[in-house]
Amino acid sequence: MDRSTDDWAVLHQRWAGLVARQSLGDPRDAEDVTQQVFAAAWRGRAGYAPERGSFAAWLVGITRRTVADALAARTRRAELTAAAARLPSARHAPAGSDPEAALDRVVVGRALDRLTAPQQQVLRLAFYQDLTQTQIARVTGWPLGTVKSHARRGLERLRDSLREDDLRAA
Repeated sequence: MDRSTDDWAVLHQRWAGLVARQSLGDPRDAEDVTQQVFAAAWRGRAGYAPERGSFAAWLVGITRRTVADALAARTRRAELTAAAARLPSARHAPAGSDPEAALDRVVVGRALDRLTAPQQQVLRLAFYQDLTQTQIARVTGWPLGTVKSHARRGLERLRDSLREDDLRAA
């Protein structure tokens, strides 16, 4: 390892406890926030000016913003979950709808149920809530790249699942 990496590891060991104590109560959330804070500090290290304050104060400032963002994301997720619970299920067809469309909804719903929970969440938000991937990232608190990966893998698995169902039916 080079010297800057060694120095960064020492800083992380020394200050991670301070960051984690400022976090959200849930140990997993605290771990995530700690990682986000140190990643943000590393990316913004050129902006640290010792004459403006101590390293600890600078790190606490980053922590406060990161915790606030995490709490806002948690609130958005809770609101989204509550809103989704109030929506009629996508599997229940409205009265007088086309029987083929109702069958399609059931088949797709079953295929969706076979996906991982994150893949289901991303695809349901995209198709039933009409959210963009950027909006899904904001709602879930996940990085945009993670949302894109879940969408791509989910769509691939959904396609494969629907093909398998079609072959079994034939």
